[in-house]
Amino acid sequence: MYNIAIDGPAGAGKSTIAKKAANKLDFIYVDTGAMYRAIALYFIRNGVAADDEKTISDYADGVQQVILNGENVNDYIRTEQVSMMTSSVSKYPAVREKLLNLQRQLATEKNVIMDGRDIGTCVLPDAKTKIFLTASAGERARRRYKEQVERGIECDIKQIEKDIIARDEQDMNREI
Repeated sequence: MYNIAIDGPAGAGKSTIAKKAANKLDFIYVDTGAMYRAIALYFIRNGVAADDEKTISDYADGVQQVILNGENVNDYIRTEQVSMMTSSVSKYPAVREKLLNLQRQLATEKNVIMDGRDIGTCVLPDAKTKIFLTASAGERARRRYKEQVERGIECDIKQIEKDIIARDEQDMNREI
């Protein structure tokens, strides 16, 4: 199988590039961030705090049910609240291990383009093609703001930029 890994911070353009390339190459596009976002949305909806590692880790065995529970959550997983919860939830080893196994399994069965935060270094370290995309926090905030406005969601670009900077800091300094 041929695997392409696209890494970079939130809002850098990973998903846009990955979707276009997957379509052109007839590869499977795997948005690993959406997998983490679906988990984060589940915990938000069920009142689980971001720092409740025990509850989150205990749930990791059933994580695929969050993604496959019959509800299309695409319209709900791109909010700032879910973004921040995703950053918190993704630091727990049980969550990362479960999703890592699912992601790697898919990559052994299909030609894939995966985008995320550690695809080239952790998820698909042997990917034949690795790309790292980035942009300034201000540009990423502008993109996220535009995305939210287009969805009819009221938001503050300054707060989005502040959240992006905080998320970058949290993601860069997590243990795993």
